[in-house]
Amino acid sequence: MITRLSSSLESFKTLTFSPGLNVFLAEKSKGASDRQTRNGAGKSSFVEAVHFLCGATVKKDSIFRTDELRDAKFKLQLDVGGDAVTAERSGSNPNKIYLNGSVENWPIPPRFNKIHGNYELTNSSWCDSLGAKWFGLEAPTTTRFHPTFRSLFSYFVRRQASDGFQTPTQHASKQQPWDWQVAISYLIGMDWRLSQKFQELREEKKLVTSLGKAMRSGELGVHFAGTGDLRTELVIETQRVQQIREQLAAFQIIPECQNLEEEANKITQSIKTLTEENFIDDQLVTELQTALDTEESPATNDIEKLYAEAGVVLPERLTRRLEEVQHFHQTVIKNRTAHLEAELTSAKARIEARTGEQEKFDHRRSQIMRVLQSGGALEQYTALREELGRAEAKVETLRQKQETAEKLERTKAEWKADRNRLTQALRSDIDERDNDVNDAILIFEELSRSLYKQAGRLTIDVGDNGPCFEIKIDNQRSKGITNMQIFCFDLMLMELCTRRGTSPGFLIHDSHLFDGVDERQVAKALQLGAEKAEKLGFQYIVTMNSDAIPSEGFRPDFNIGDYVLPTHITDAVDNGGLFGRRF
Repeated sequence: MITRLSSSLESFKTLTFSPGLNVFLAEKSKGASDRQTRNGAGKSSFVEAVHFLCGATVKKDSIFRTDELRDAKFKLQLDVGGDAVTAERSGSNPNKIYLNGSVENWPIPPRFNKIHGNYELTNSSWCDSLGAKWFGLEAPTTTRFHPTFRSLFSYFVRRQASDGFQTPTQHASKQQPWDWQVAISYLIGMDWRLSQKFQELREEKKLVTSLGKAMRSGELGVHFAGTGDLRTELVIETQRVQQIREQLAAFQIIPECQNLEEEANKITQSIKTLTEENFIDDQLVTELQTALDTEESPATNDIEKLYAEAGVVLPERLTRRLEEVQHFHQTVIKNRTAHLEAELTSAKARIEARTGEQEKFDHRRSQIMRVLQSGGALEQYTALREELGRAEAKVETLRQKQETAEKLERTKAEWKADRNRLTQALRSDIDERDNDVNDAILIFEELSRSLYKQAGRLTIDVGDNGPCFEIKIDNQRSKGITNMQIFCFDLMLMELCTRRGTSPGFLIHDSHLFDGVDERQVAKALQLGAEKAEKLGFQYIVTMNSDAIPSEGFRPDFNIGDYVLPTHITDAVDNGGLFGRRF
């Protein structure tokens, strides 16, 4: 229970609280302008002050680090597990908490400061101590994904700044699924370690996904989908390595290798030149042979026959001249034939000579190639060694990828099996803890029935990724209905935890909880909160605007004025807010 909130800041309005329902009002004074609304009076700042003094992280933009407040000391008197203590903290030194009260036997004993006459401990140790004293948490713990004091506490003091009024199961919009699963399981009385293990499985799945991406990345990754492809490539590359090793084992370094390679290249060029020249002479032989075959003397008989048929009688003199011409042409043809035969013989002789030279060149080149094939230069040997290194590195990379792929496939199978076992364990846990689970369901149903004709339903079930907590009330799309879901859920947690003695002893609701809620439901909620607080012995603190107090809906014997704090705040004047000044 919270007894008192105060500050060294002179303008701060000290708040004193009583057991049961406490209504902290923001009023609108006469003469206040429309700009001067009560939304800046300090209702949410009160909630922030409670969080500040209960171990909240103080960020750079925190109101307690502003120039106006950073040197001010804030104090909260409260009951911590039966010990009445006063906690003090400032924005200038937020890592230190100063305590007065019976704290010697705490799980983390504070250090006594003789100079100031009080106890002090770090903010982290303060949170661990509150977690141990209020919620029975281990102090401290090194396990991952465990319930933390700050997360559990935030269900009892929701913050508008963290979007705490969006959904019943989350106290902040950025709250991770594992955190709310672990926290709600712990508060309801289920085995929270199962939710912890579900998160560990999710972390393993991330690792499996990362391994899969790593296996598919790089030079070789795009070619392989699984172990089969990798195994095939590994076998092929391993054989290639063996072949290179055998070549190196039989390799002989030839000192004159470069000279021999140059000689072989020259021989190859010579052979090519001879081949081209032979080709030209072959063409020439063909042409000469064709010319010889077509050479013959002109026929004068054909000319005589032509003239006879024309009826012309050739004189004897013309006939004699034709014979002379024919003799001349025969002489020319004979001489030309002799010339062609000489050229043909010469061309064939050149071809034969070149062919013989080609054979000699080819024989020498064969000798050189045999020598080169039996070994090579030192540079070639070095290059072959480098190639072996690259091939061996590729084989090793493939082997590692294959091992990773096999591990990945095994891990996937194990992960699915673990999730199935964990799902079954969660189902068994819900069955074994049916008293706690049923109490949560029935308390929520009772609370929602007190507000609406159609009772809301709390469903606790098993999902693929852990426990599912689903809340339904008819017409739940309404903002007001959603807020009343949160009200019922928080009050349900408060009742369960109060019964077990594992709560801070108080529940605080900011005025934002009642935004959009029908006036009659607000009245019912305030009455219900007051009744539960009195019956179970916890403190219910509500911040409200004065004109939001319902004018109807209360029972005749319920007077809301009896629960309103004597200290009011307003934004109508500069010093009317909680801190007594504007920022």
